[in-house]
Amino acid sequence: MAAERDWRTELERWLEPFLAGLSHPARRRMCPLYIAGLIGPGDRKSVQPMAARSDEVGYDQLHHFVAAGVWDSAPLEAALLKEADRLVGDEAGFLVIDDTALPKKGQHSVGVAPQYASALGKTSNCQSLVSVTLASREVPVMVGLRLFLPESWTADPERMARARVPQDRQRALTKPEIAIEEIDRVIASGARFGYVLADSGYGSSGSFRQALSERGLLWALGLSRRQNVYPADVALIFPVATTGKRRQYHIPDRPPVSADAMLANETWRRISWRRGTRGRLTCLFAARRVRVADGHKHRMLDNRMQCMPGEEVWLVGERRSTGEQKYYVSNLPADATLKMLASTIKARWICEQAHQQLKEELGLDHFEGRSWTGLHRHALMTMIAYAFLQVRRLQAAGRKKKKRRTATAPEHAGDQAGHSRPLHTAFPPAMSPL
Repeated sequence: MAAERDWRTELERWLEPFLAGLSHPARRRMCPLYIAGLIGPGDRKSVQPMAARSDEVGYDQLHHFVAAGVWDSAPLEAALLKEADRLVGDEAGFLVIDDTALPKKGQHSVGVAPQYASALGKTSNCQSLVSVTLASREVPVMVGLRLFLPESWTADPERMARARVPQDRQRALTKPEIAIEEIDRVIASGARFGYVLADSGYGSSGSFRQALSERGLLWALGLSRRQNVYPADVALIFPVATTGKRRQYHIPDRPPVSADAMLANETWRRISWRRGTRGRLTCLFAARRVRVADGHKHRMLDNRMQCMPGEEVWLVGERRSTGEQKYYVSNLPADATLKMLASTIKARWICEQAHQQLKEELGLDHFEGRSWTGLHRHALMTMIAYAFLQVRRLQAAGRKKKKRRTATAPEHAGDQAGHSRPLHTAFPPAMSPL
């Protein structure tokens, strides 16, 4: 009981910058109770069981706070970004864009529809949220979760109204478009990161890549193996027509080929990017400078429409021990090493740890309400809870590291520090803050 009082007291103290954004005393009281309910014991983290486990708050109060109360979440989102930047903000860090699915059985929860769920590896009835994770030193802090509305929702104004979707969100947006909005929000907050990472669901969008480049961002993104690319030295020419009018626009001096064909004859090298729990993580990688065929379209002599070469970038291929092959594209500098490219690409998987723990331990997918507001507030509370637990873990890791240094003879202290485990391996496996 004393340990529980300790972390509850620490939570309330840590939440003070967040609570400053809630003007009403009742909301300032409900917020810590909701987050404590997410962190505390119990398999189910929906409103009813959390209220049943608490002797401080009833179901009606907790439900009203998350689903019906009139309060603005923007100040709390801003406080979360500020805290995330304090914890893991780094000019060499990562902003990871991904999406996560929340399986649902019914048809009335906002945004629910049969759609592909990457976590399940299949199409399923679910809600799909675009996630944004700030990370460095292999420590993730999730700072954004925004619901994607499929066409079955955006084409039905009455359905959106019943789910209380805000007017400014009652429009069709792709996941890459939602991601750009979120990236702009993170940039505006001043949070520090050096690279944007995402899978092929985002990287295969030419407009998404171009939007990142327009913002002066470095990026490493997944890419479809079928994406057409040109070699970096492709030239643009004006072919002389034997008959008819002279061409008004230039065309490439050679046709594009698919990403997998472009790398098929390259030299593949075994690269290790970090140490995992079972030893060094390695795969075969190859890379080549290319121009992605995502520029403006021209009609060719055979009447085909062909995309012109875009900006010069890295095309990277990965061959896994399972035989699976993956492809990526990155605008890292032309002098980037293959190891640098592989390490940057592989940093994206840190968001999967955050997704898993938000669902399994903090009940991200346990919310039973149907409204847009309720779902996003619940998601925000889980992200705040996760950030608090990361604070405690980093503190615990720091104490362990300090203790190891103190116990080591001075002449060997440098060796001990040099071989210490990565920060994330010092975290306890469970989410409990105790």
